Amino acid sequence: MGRVTTRRRVLRVVDGVPDARPDTLTVEEPLEIRVGGKPLSVTMRTPGDDFDLAAGFLVSEGVARDPADIRSLRYCAGATVDGGGNTFNVLDVLLADGVPPPDPSIERNFYTTSSCGLCGKASLDAVRTTATWPVAETAFRLEPAVLVALPDRLRAAQKVFDRTGGLHAAGLFDAEGGLLCLREDVGRHNAVDKVVGWATRAGRLPLAGVVLMVSGRASFELVQKAVMAGIPMLAAVSAPSSLAVDLAAELGLTLVGFLRGNSMNVYSRPDRLGLG
Repeated sequence: MGRVTTRRRVLRVVDGVPDARPDTLTVEEPLEIRVGGKPLSVTMRTPGDDFDLAAGFLVSEGVARDPADIRSLRYCAGATVDGGGNTFNVLDVLLADGVPPPDPSIERNFYTTSSCGLCGKASLDAVRTTATWPVAETAFRLEPAVLVALPDRLRAAQKVFDRTGGLHAAGLFDAEGGLLCLREDVGRHNAVDKVVGWATRAGRLPLAGVVLMVSGRASFELVQKAVMAGIPMLAAVSAPSSLAVDLAAELGLTLVGFLRGNSMNVYSRPDRLGLG
């Protein structure tokens, strides 16, 4: 579907001289995720890789742990605009027999903005889910020289960002710096859900041998999503929040921020980089 970008007229002003021209923008649309026909969450996202997004969201909330936990994902045929075609903005997940439905505490009762994946949570305690694969004892090592090269590799793989300048990216890299999967989205938490969902559907969980690289800051929720997928290291080009640092230290995740050029701040578990 050609719905990732769209064109709009813009008045560009350079040195005081206006010039009307078309501009390429990132598309932002709501996606309602249902489980067994029951609405669970609405998130503002960039269309594309929606099945990965839904699968990754369910992993981050502790609902799914294996591709066999998800029987099917499908767009709801009844989701239309003025009786027209399918909007592809409502997705229903059917869980396998025996997989418990989502706990009511994770239901999001109103739109989640593209910048905040936690909006609508009943409480902060509700997102401190129990990790299926504790990362504290994961034997993963990464050379600092490999890590500092990842932001440029992530940026080079961002094809839509080149046209719009308006997308976050999340990438999974192996210990040699090889890119396994990259996803872009207007929401940083959606981009992470999409790479986790890709791994889930491919049967690659837990992701014990990878580092998650994100293009923006490292929030509490991104730490949570990494841990829930069994990822032992999260690196960001910008700052982490205090709660992200606290959670990473508590759960044994290596958290790196301000990864730019040849410098970085290591907030927890520096031993995985051979630094402590």
